[in-house]
Amino acid sequence: MMTKSRFMENLARQEKMHHLESMVANIDREFPLQDIVKEAMLSVDRELFVPQIFKHLSYSLDALPMQEEQWISSPLTVAKMTQYLEPSGSGRVLEIGCGSGYQAAVLSKVFDRVFTIERIESLLSEARARFKELRIMNINTKFDDGNRGWDAFAPFDRILYSASPETIPDTIFEQLAEGGILVAPVNSQGLQMITRFYKQNGKVTEELIEQCEFVPVVNGTLVK
Repeated sequence: MMTKSRFMENLARQEKMHHLESMVANIDREFPLQDIVKEAMLSVDRELFVPQIFKHLSYSLDALPMQEEQWISSPLTVAKMTQYLEPSGSGRVLEIGCGSGYQAAVLSKVFDRVFTIERIESLLSEARARFKELRIMNINTKFDDGNRGWDAFAPFDRILYSASPETIPDTIFEQLAEGGILVAPVNSQGLQMITRFYKQNGKVTEELIEQCEFVPVVNGTLVK
């Protein structure tokens, strides 16, 4: 016979899945999702990455504030950025700007290995705890200035900026594999545009996709 506590756990799990399915359906209506991205979004507990005060908004399509004047991207934005990387279910991806860890968790479902860098120590510590709780084993984290990338594990098949740079440093393009794709919300004259870069035959071409709004890339690290 099922105990009351087990019954309540199952009920809470079913309710959470219902909210998650509704969130993904809402995303899919605004931005048609590929199956691989849809399954990734459905497999990550969004609520775990949202500050306690905003738990009731976990499944909305809004960006939400968190500590250190940072934001957890809206699930719509996370789905878009993931899909713009053209994931195939394999390969290695570098994320610059781990933040809450939500984007990295989604990436972990569509790439073999994820390497994510965060410049704010307290944010990275919390993100690591979330990955551990979710038993996500294919995410590698680093406390560092993301502008340096992660040369020890380069080249990467994909690189994703989860913050807005003014320009992409040459050292980052050098860490992108031949045939690789880099997606970033590049800030140009006060206007942020999601931009996709392709590296072919050692040359980089770019494609403007859509206007966006991300926190800016900041140099250096912050121990706090």
